Amino acid sequence: MPKSTATSNPGEPSVLTVLQPQGFRAALGMFATGVTIVTARAPDGSLVGLTANSFNSVSLNPPLVLWSLGQKAGSMPVFSRGSHYAINILAADQKELAQRFATRDIDRFAGVAWSEGVGGAPVLEGVAAVFECANRSQYEEGDHVIFVGEVENCSWREGAQPLIFHGGRYYTELPI
Repeated sequence: MPKSTATSNPGEPSVLTVLQPQGFRAALGMFATGVTIVTARAPDGSLVGLTANSFNSVSLNPPLVLWSLGQKAGSMPVFSRGSHYAINILAADQKELAQRFATRDIDRFAGVAWSEGVGGAPVLEGVAAVFECANRSQYEEGDHVIFVGEVENCSWREGAQPLIFHGGRYYTELPI
């Protein structure tokens, strides 16, 4: 596989001569995003959740949002077959929660305060906002599945500051 080479002058953007996954990911990381934890309940009643920053609004009428998940994710069967999920938008003071739900092979919900939302999806306490969604549609694109959720309920915490992800790091404010 050919290596990509980045060329730039100080203050000018790097240009990749051959697109490589690592370079593509690094370039995507320059887009600052919010941080979410997407949660659902499996058919056996167990709780599933993961950290994701692939969240976006789609439509106001009807109220639709989207997020995406890697096709090989262990939680894919729960999200693809389930009727509901919740997209919890994290607040600036929830960096540890984001890291916890990004960690493999642990009980991510141990000691985490939550309540049952629409369709049984866990709604995490203290988040900046939450969108409780019916699993409306799914689209396989590349190595991910795009989930479109129809928002059945949403709430937010007035004045909450967001947790931000940029360049592979968490921020409570954007670096200037």
